[in-house]
Amino acid sequence: MEDLEIRAAVADDLPAIVGMLADDPLGAERESPDDLSPYLTAWKRLVADANQHLVVAVREQRVVGTLQLTIVPGLSRRGSTRSIIEGVRIHADERGSGLGSRLIEWAIETSRREGCRLVQLTSDNTRTDAHRFYERLGFTASHVGFKLPL
Repeated sequence: MEDLEIRAAVADDLPAIVGMLADDPLGAERESPDDLSPYLTAWKRLVADANQHLVVAVREQRVVGTLQLTIVPGLSRRGSTRSIIEGVRIHADERGSGLGSRLIEWAIETSRREGCRLVQLTSDNTRTDAHRFYERLGFTASHVGFKLPL
């Protein structure tokens, strides 16, 4: 993994990021790699917010992974700050290489540096391989998540 760089995503990374978001059965239904304008708008909002960290993993000048880390100050847990990991994607060619573990380790390390007391994430019920992956990294399925489409 010495040849891997994890850095902030730039606008030029959006085609690769959106391609990875769309490269599975769930993403294929909800992502639109042919129209990057809504993603560019979202990227601009993300980079303007100091509590948002959209990163890419780059190997040999190629984006091979991504995730978003959000830092959330709060009152619960005695005023603890927590982080939320979202949008974890690994390029199909890189799955099983240890890259996913390295990205999650980066998110945990960054969360510690930001003073977080808890790291949380959600994963779709159908992503059983992802559930096993997160459990291997020490995460526990301690809550039930709910969503309300708007």
